[in-house]
Order: sequence, then structure tokens, then C-alpha cells
Amino acid sequence: MDIPGAVYILWWITLIVAVVIVLPLAVYLLHRTLLAARQIERYAATTLTAGVGIAGNTANIEALNATIAVATGLLGSAKAIEEHTGAIEEVLGTRAAAIAP
Repeated sequence: MDIPGAVYILWWITLIVAVVIVLPLAVYLLHRTLLAARQIERYAATTLTAGVGIAGNTANIEALNATIAVATGLLGSAKAIEEHTGAIEEVLGTRAAAIAP
């Protein structure tokens, strides 16, 4: 079987186009992809640092909520003490008035 010369010419043209155009384009696109991946990695590291800082700064919110809950309980106790103090003051005032001439 004899292969025509035009097939060889088309074959060489295809190889030349692939080597001259497609291969550099593929390398260029892969290089851009690598640069984008590195930039994403830097942004992720920055984001991680910021996230850790935010987590550290908001860790005290739970303690603040616990303090507010305890303070609410203390406020109720303080009101009860104030009421009892008023009753004690009234009783002692009555006794002092009874003892005084």
C-alpha cells in the first residue's frame, strides 16, 4: 500500500502546529493555573490567621454570657436582701421607739 505524499505533508503541518502553537499555549495556561493556585494558597493562609484571631477574640463571649446569667441571679438576691433590710429596719425602729422614753 502506497501512502500519498499529501498525507505526510498534512502530518508534518499538524506536528508543527502542535509544537509551535498548542504546546506553548498549554504551558502558558498551566503556568497561569499554578500562579492562581499559589495566590489562593496565600489568601487561605491569611484567612486562617484572621479566623484564628476572630476565634480568639470571640472566645470570651461565652464567659460574658455566663457572667450575665450569674449577675441576673445576684440582682434578684440583692432585691430580696433590700426588702428584708427594710423589714429589719422597720422592726428595729419600732423597738427603739418603744425603748426610748
